[in-house]
Amino acid sequence: MNASDLRRSNPHSVEGEKSEIGFGKLESYVKLDKVGEGTYATVFKGRSKLTDNLVALKEIRLEYEEGAPCTAIREVSLLKNLKHANIVTLHDIIHTEKCLTLVFEYVEKDLKQYLDDCGSIMSVYNVKIFLFQLLRGLAYCHRQKVLHRDLKPQNLLISDRGELKLADFGLARAKSVPTKTFSNEVVTLWYRPPDVLLGSTDYSTSLDIWGVGCIFYEMITGRPLFPGSTVEDELHLIFRILGTPTEESWPGINTNDNFLSHNFPHYDGEPLITHAPRITNDGHDLLCQLLQFEARRRICAEVALRHVYFRDLGEKVQDLADTTSIFSIKEIRLQMDPGKHFPAQRELAVVHRMGSAPPEHFLPEGVNRLLHPAPLSS
Repeated sequence: MNASDLRRSNPHSVEGEKSEIGFGKLESYVKLDKVGEGTYATVFKGRSKLTDNLVALKEIRLEYEEGAPCTAIREVSLLKNLKHANIVTLHDIIHTEKCLTLVFEYVEKDLKQYLDDCGSIMSVYNVKIFLFQLLRGLAYCHRQKVLHRDLKPQNLLISDRGELKLADFGLARAKSVPTKTFSNEVVTLWYRPPDVLLGSTDYSTSLDIWGVGCIFYEMITGRPLFPGSTVEDELHLIFRILGTPTEESWPGINTNDNFLSHNFPHYDGEPLITHAPRITNDGHDLLCQLLQFEARRRICAEVALRHVYFRDLGEKVQDLADTTSIFSIKEIRLQMDPGKHFPAQRELAVVHRMGSAPPEHFLPEGVNRLLHPAPLSS
């Protein structure tokens, strides 16, 4: 399918009309600032002349190949069918000879920027609100048989009110596609599960769940859990913290050729709570269920939403309609993040979140890492 096929398949593409999902006119939008750029696409902040609302204009260049890149086709085909408060809304599609423009709702920042802005010291209550919304959006995707496959802080948008929205579905796949044909080069390294790192292409919803665990840890501590630079380095970091897997913790691992070829040393591992002193016992229990070695042992998003960790959010959050925001409940409000009281810590936070300090520089429980930075290599 190319961009022309998308236009012909769109029943709402009517001259002069603006549909919820359909091809409009480029003249309907004013392009403002550039906010990001990738291999095939550039994202601009824009304004709709039709609604006067801010929008995000994702311009996908077509000159390098016939039709639209497959990632753009995939993103359009999935997003036009996903309607949820915690998934970014695709408003419009515009096709010209050289460009396919996807018009999204505009959200001011992503989770990475949010963490940097608060000096990587988030309120533990806000962590809970963000994690619940992440799991809520993901549970909806998984019910629709869609895997995101590229969860990371940069792909989670945060509105001024605190609404978290899954974005960048360019690598997502519908689960109706045969799973064993997928490439294992689709997930950002730091958030990639060990089974995929060791060559598994039998993807399931558990692939996304590992990423949720890594993001949970990053929100509660202010730094990435496994900032590996290569696949082997990533596995070393995982095993150093969680322990080298055994047949008991990961049945079948001793017959995995990729695992055996690396000859990993034996690591005993440590409780994750020793590296995340601000996490509660309930939070630690959920984190451990998200970060299980064996894919089938990881908790699913739907069950995770009912975990006791979220009990203090109240029962109302469990009964919301898909398109209703968690903030429609008056008791749910973001708290002031502690890091916002210490703006001088923000530069340090960025350095730490880039993975400059190796995992072995964990500090004793209760010591603020941001006030005791690890030495940087020259």
